Amino acid sequence: MERVENYARFVGVNFNLALDLPPDVDEQWEPLLIATADHFLFYKYYDKPTKEDVIHFMTFDKRNPNSIISCLYEARENARTIRETISKEMWESINTFYLAIKGTSPDDFRNMDHMQSYFTDIRKNCQLFHGVVDSSITRNEAWHFGRLGRHIERADKCSRFLDVKYFTLLQDSGTNGSTLDLMLWTAVLKSVSAYNMYRQTHRALTPMNIVAFLILDKLFPRSIAYCVRQAELSLYAIAGSIPERGYTNPAERALSKIRSELEFTDVEDVFKMGLHDYLDKFQIKNNEVDNKIFDMYFGLETGQSQSQSQGHFKSQWMN
Repeated sequence: MERVENYARFVGVNFNLALDLPPDVDEQWEPLLIATADHFLFYKYYDKPTKEDVIHFMTFDKRNPNSIISCLYEARENARTIRETISKEMWESINTFYLAIKGTSPDDFRNMDHMQSYFTDIRKNCQLFHGVVDSSITRNEAWHFGRLGRHIERADKCSRFLDVKYFTLLQDSGTNGSTLDLMLWTAVLKSVSAYNMYRQTHRALTPMNIVAFLILDKLFPRSIAYCVRQAELSLYAIAGSIPERGYTNPAERALSKIRSELEFTDVEDVFKMGLHDYLDKFQIKNNEVDNKIFDMYFGLETGQSQSQSQGHFKSQWMN
């Protein structure tokens, strides 16, 4: 469900840019595919990254396991198989949402305004679902697993929102510091609903301040630092341990290491390494945490059939 919301937000990045870009600058949709690492699969089925094809691939294409319709289908199937352990309101929320999305197609869009409102509705439905979960589910192990997955996914996608900015402009185009560059940074903030909160704490729209806000801010709920911390708290709660007393398994160690590194990182360190390189390394570490959580709580030990099952369940968990 978190990935559904974030893919709707990814499309929102470019819609925001399309409204603000100068007339002599073409819309760019390929950066969305590269930032989400979906470009290899995209070019298997499509020739060019046109707006229509990219939107269809990221929204309606069932051949793409990360598309909105694919993720929503998997989320609904997961909820359906455990209906006896979730709340009635939770099931109704996700089921109604799925049926509404299933009943639409790209042919339903007649103009950009309609398309924008469609993706806004997707985000609102995801937020409604998360609200229902938080207000109707007991804070037990199952709730912490859901919260853990949500924040690991959100941290990953926040890093990819920043990477969209990197892939949108050619590095030798001379646009750094220009009005166009500022438009791109503003679009990144708006895409993660961070613009208003950012303006309350920073006067100027500067790349350094924006990167610091989205990566290192400990209070904004979509920043990487905040998401990693919340994921860490849930991971330790699952094992019944306390972060301050140290880790008790490899998954806790990997996640706490990322949290510790973020706490002692300055925004100057990020730019010294290079924003893209920093985000790329974070995504690798975040994926390693994901793998260790799977190995700790869902992996099977030995045997060919067990190995095959492990691959299947791992795919479901990571998706």
